[in-house]
Amino acid sequence: MKTTLLQMTLLMLCGAVWRIVSPNKLTAEQTRHVLTSVVYYFLLPAMVLQVLWCADIGWSSLQFSFLGCASILLCIGLSWVCARLLRISPAKSGALILAAAYPNVTYLGLPVLEQTLGAWSRSVVIQLDLFAAAPLVFTVGIMLARHFGEAEAEHKPKFFLAFLNAPPFWAAFLAVLLNINHIPIPDWLDGLLEKCAAAVAPLMIFSLGLALSWRSLRWRNLPYMLPVVVIKLAFMPWAAMTMLMFMGMTEQNKAAAVLDLAMPSMVLGIVLCDRYKLDSSLYASAVMVTTGLSLLTLPFWHQMIL
Repeated sequence: MKTTLLQMTLLMLCGAVWRIVSPNKLTAEQTRHVLTSVVYYFLLPAMVLQVLWCADIGWSSLQFSFLGCASILLCIGLSWVCARLLRISPAKSGALILAAAYPNVTYLGLPVLEQTLGAWSRSVVIQLDLFAAAPLVFTVGIMLARHFGEAEAEHKPKFFLAFLNAPPFWAAFLAVLLNINHIPIPDWLDGLLEKCAAAVAPLMIFSLGLALSWRSLRWRNLPYMLPVVVIKLAFMPWAAMTMLMFMGMTEQNKAAAVLDLAMPSMVLGIVLCDRYKLDSSLYASAVMVTTGLSLLTLPFWHQMIL
């Protein structure tokens, strides 16, 4: 785990250096937009197709969905209470809740778990993301952002299942159809998808480094970091471990699920904060702080689940 996190840290630092140097006058935002678009529209769907086509889809998928949804909803409730007790503004409350409740299950969880536990853990990450985290981000997450922020006319709510209109979900739908109909994956296609999947992890980590900026840290935001850190990096994995004690899941799947839910705050939340006028500076600070501290907390949870 420590070796894996060291590698991930160095790759993130490469992204951070790119932000400072801007080779060939390519800014971090431009580079990140291109890389994340390639991953989201091409490489990640290829990985989803390969993994879910061959995955053991069934009762375990429902367990992952329940575990992920229950963990996130518990953290939403707890962070909501913390925001009320702190008596902070709606814009700060919304940012705090999003930062504390939604883990970076894919963009950081995927490469960390793949390097630490093996390629088999891709299935756990993808199922936690597609069957729990992503649906809750694009439904409950948007409702929270609208409640605490401002919804402008051009940002009218869409149909609640509109989030399914995305390449990873298209790939997941196709993969599940092929899986349940027992259609074998051709060797040539499996090899091609594997090569595409291999590029996802390093590009995600490098893009995360591009997204992190020390300028986002503000002294005025530091008092709000404590509830975010405690809920995101301590309470969520502990809650997941507790629920898993009553779920008939294999030990390796339990380990992967806990580690994935122990990831720091998701980067995507900054988009919701910008769109609905929440406190983007507070959210960006939370991403920076939780990502940095996760280098210490992830090895702890890794030891706890072994």
